[in-house]
Amino acid sequence: METNIIKRIAAELGIREWQAGAAEHLLDEGNTVPFIARYRKEATGAMDDEMLRAFEERLRYLRNLEERRETILASIEEQGKLDEELEKKIIAAETAAALEDLYRPYRPKRKTRADIAKEKGLQGLADFMLSGKEGDPLKEAVKYLSEEKEVTDAETAVRLAQDIIAGDVSDSADFRGWIRNRTAKAGDIVCSPGSEGKKAMEAGERTVYENYYDYREAAGKIPGHRVLAINRGEKEKVLSVSLDAPAEDIISYLERKTMRRVSDGCAPYVSEAVEDSYRRLIAPSIETDIRGGLTEAAEEGAMKVFASNLEQLLMQPPLRGMTVLGWDPAFRTGCKLAVCDPTGKILDTAVIYPTPPQNKVSEAVKVLTSLCGRYGVDVISVGNGTASRESEKIIADFIRGYNSGKRGKSLSYVIVNEAGASVYSASKLATEESPDLDVGERSSASIARRLQDPLSELVKIDPKAIGVGQYQHDMNQKRLGEVLDAVVEDCVNRVGVDVNTASPSLLGYVSGISRQVAANIVAYREENGSFDNRKQLLKVPKLGPKAYEQCAGFLRISGGSEPLDATAVHPESYDAAKKILAAAGYRTSDITGSGIQIKGLKPGMADELGIGRYTFEDICAELAKPGRDPRDEVPAPVLRSDVMEMSDLKPDMELTGTVRNIVDFGAFVDIGVHQDGLVHISQLSDRFVKHPLDVVKVGDVVKVRVLSVDEKRGKISLTMKER
Repeated sequence: METNIIKRIAAELGIREWQAGAAEHLLDEGNTVPFIARYRKEATGAMDDEMLRAFEERLRYLRNLEERRETILASIEEQGKLDEELEKKIIAAETAAALEDLYRPYRPKRKTRADIAKEKGLQGLADFMLSGKEGDPLKEAVKYLSEEKEVTDAETAVRLAQDIIAGDVSDSADFRGWIRNRTAKAGDIVCSPGSEGKKAMEAGERTVYENYYDYREAAGKIPGHRVLAINRGEKEKVLSVSLDAPAEDIISYLERKTMRRVSDGCAPYVSEAVEDSYRRLIAPSIETDIRGGLTEAAEEGAMKVFASNLEQLLMQPPLRGMTVLGWDPAFRTGCKLAVCDPTGKILDTAVIYPTPPQNKVSEAVKVLTSLCGRYGVDVISVGNGTASRESEKIIADFIRGYNSGKRGKSLSYVIVNEAGASVYSASKLATEESPDLDVGERSSASIARRLQDPLSELVKIDPKAIGVGQYQHDMNQKRLGEVLDAVVEDCVNRVGVDVNTASPSLLGYVSGISRQVAANIVAYREENGSFDNRKQLLKVPKLGPKAYEQCAGFLRISGGSEPLDATAVHPESYDAAKKILAAAGYRTSDITGSGIQIKGLKPGMADELGIGRYTFEDICAELAKPGRDPRDEVPAPVLRSDVMEMSDLKPDMELTGTVRNIVDFGAFVDIGVHQDGLVHISQLSDRFVKHPLDVVKVGDVVKVRVLSVDEKRGKISLTMKER
């Protein structure tokens, strides 16, 4: 079975069987995806982390399917009902649904109407009705009357026989498979007002679901974001949702299959049983299956968007070398400020009240002037939550006046996504990091650090709380957590971590390092001072040889005794790196931050030096840019010094903006006004766009043109199409 699984996955993912086999072996040995993707390219043929994640997920699914298959076979065999034909069908089943359809007649379940009818001895009458024999079922039923079994009249006997027929039709795996496919292709999702929706209509109130009050769409074509919206409306009882299947076609199909030999006298009774089987037994479960499948597919699609958005947010370039003032906006409780030096160290904090109801703008300006002047603030990082619009206007006015003075350098501001900042600031971790600060001050410091180093700060927060998705609270939270944790893990390991400065939160996402080991690394560092080389990691409690193998290449040590420790070259490849350096006329002591331009080495040299081709290429690339940060290749955030109002926007106006969020139907872009504008999927490009992620990513700096502005509804429509 395992060989078949590997063949199947290889075919599905478009890779070779030996690659799939190697990936399976490495994963089963306990290697992490980042480690395999980076340091086992020779074994897997350079499968990247995305491919490996897909492989790992599919492998888990198919193995679970095999376990279920074995359980089902054992259960049916134990019942003494496993024949050769059924066994072949079970072995051939390729999906969980097909497997469960086959198991349905043999699965332990509550007593059904068909079971009761069989106990009363009506199987013979049911067989007669299906046999093709001529005769009146009511007359035949007389043979089965029994006072003891409470079958006192012919009508009751026939009804019980019909229950047996209905049960048998319902239990047919072939019938269910055909009906499921037919319904999925030809059925419609139908929405109408639910109890809460009717109340809202009677009260003349509008709801976000009113577009679905009289709505119908083909189940096979409905997009994921509409499935999730409808599901939420149903959960809130604003909508009533059903699946309108082609019932007449399905019943006709069942009658053709069931009544081939049925006599004219029995036909009306069998037909009635078939219809009852479909409407009472089959249709409800098929609707559950199909809607469940639509929801699962919609959730997977939404998770993919969420994961992509999160990846782009985490991989935003750090704003290096800048002192940042973090601004956590609020109304009644005041705006909390925190000044962080270029390393993220908190220099000062304050609370100001320039927003309603206090409106103490002049006092706030004095505090801002003092903080910015005293600490040489370069940029103000403003959270995008409550009161951000009002704060942005105040900041823009302040910057205009501040920059007009002769102060040597200009001040600017950036709006950052503050989702999860309040969760972090109230957490145990935040309390341990800044025990002397209150919740608001910690939040403003987090907002500052999100600009300075998004990855290092955002790893402190549950990925689900970062909020760059759609309908994330409606999804399977365990599955969503797994998907997003994998994204964070891949990002952290792609960038690499300075073991002498990293927080436990950051270290906890490094390949092979558990939360406990991360805490042990920090404790060891605090007790013994900075790590001088990677080998010292083996002295950390609970960090054994296997964990060291997995993590060493992703942990950086700058200024230590081994220059290669500052690079992404794995210790297992140090001898190979030294061979390459020697062949190019260098030593490890020549490795500097600017890199070594290795010339004269051809790809064929890898074989001469006894080094794998992928390892050779990676080492050469790393030596050219030791410890390079892939985030530096991403456009820097747009720094602003002024703000526009929605009233300033005019149709056809061209602007530069930053993509803040991506959903199935488009992208939201920050163009420097209080409200993000929407570029609908139809406006993202002159060519057809299947999904917004094919065109833009979170953090992209894009040129847009205003299509329309609706100030009353706070909506801005943008386009990225050429004129």
